[in-house]
Amino acid sequence: MKKQLLLIFLLVSAYQSFAQTTVADSFLHNGIMRTYTYYVPANYNGTRAYPLVFNLHGYSSIGYEQAFYGDFKPIADTAGFIVVHPDGTIQPATTDTRFWNVGFFPSAIDDVDFVEQMIDSLSASYFINPNRIYATGMSNGGFMSYELACKSNRFAAIASVTGSMTNSFLANCNPAKPIPVMQIHGTADATVPYNGNTNFQSVDSVVSYWVNHNNCPATPLFDSIPNIVTIDNASAEHYVWAIGDSNTTVELYKVINGGHTWPGAGFNIGVTCQDFSASKEIWRFFSQYGEELPLSEIKIKDLASGFKLWPNPANDKINFSKVDEADGIIRIFDFSGKLQNSIIFNSQQIEIATYDLAPGLYILEFNNANGSRSMKFIKQ
Repeated sequence: MKKQLLLIFLLVSAYQSFAQTTVADSFLHNGIMRTYTYYVPANYNGTRAYPLVFNLHGYSSIGYEQAFYGDFKPIADTAGFIVVHPDGTIQPATTDTRFWNVGFFPSAIDDVDFVEQMIDSLSASYFINPNRIYATGMSNGGFMSYELACKSNRFAAIASVTGSMTNSFLANCNPAKPIPVMQIHGTADATVPYNGNTNFQSVDSVVSYWVNHNNCPATPLFDSIPNIVTIDNASAEHYVWAIGDSNTTVELYKVINGGHTWPGAGFNIGVTCQDFSASKEIWRFFSQYGEELPLSEIKIKDLASGFKLWPNPANDKINFSKVDEADGIIRIFDFSGKLQNSIIFNSQQIEIATYDLAPGLYILEFNNANGSRSMKFIKQ
């Protein structure tokens, strides 16, 4: 799959630009330089808290391939959310095979912590709604979505496409809360068989686990997806277990004769159902969960002990104070990283004019001999 995706990606990239909304980033995590890209829609201006969607690649793939194959960018442009495409680490004894550590083989990689640190990093630069963070993925990325549901309490919902759970991982899954789950899977998937194998749970077993965990009704609602594309050699059934604890649901798209593929994808790497779009249905599912974050939730915060910034949100001015007496410099950046103002600071409190800033999200960075601190604020 990787070679097919890479070839098509390179051909399309010659004619398609991500403009300036796709950002590449990295940081050192547990001694490994971890990389990722993220897509910020053009309608983002920092005046409201945006949802965050992690879109995780499959085994031997990489983030930019998943961004193209399981594409959420057009949906993000209209619905208004940020999409993250992280890269897994390289499997030992290989040169370029990337994976997510979900128990396929012994590994000390902590991918859950890596994802949570990406949340923290992005939240430092963008106005992210912590109530509306979601994870989805293809194959190994779908396994990783379940890993996050079992081990992290920071996700409002997850979805798996052609993924499952390993036998040992399901036995040790300990979710902190009920969590909405969607599974999309083909009955003819030869890579992660629908009926499971000696290593993977069957799709029905995984779905049953989450139905029971969320305390959903045992009998699902059922509807057959209209078979509008008859030449794709696949059809689909839709099951919904509703409603469980904390208003959670579990959904299953059972793709009859579907392969190890992403329904609705722009090209086939096997039998690909075109009767529905996995990306659209996943966002439809995600969008039901997680409360909006009102602007009033942005409080006066300590940058560190003795550092404060107020009022937040700001109108014509904002105040910054510190306890230490060392001189320093204040820089204000917009959400794209463009410098807006630079001020020498030789007192313990300063009033900064913000009337000339456009409404949106900004970062105030303070540097002196004692270190560097930064904080985001909103200009109304």
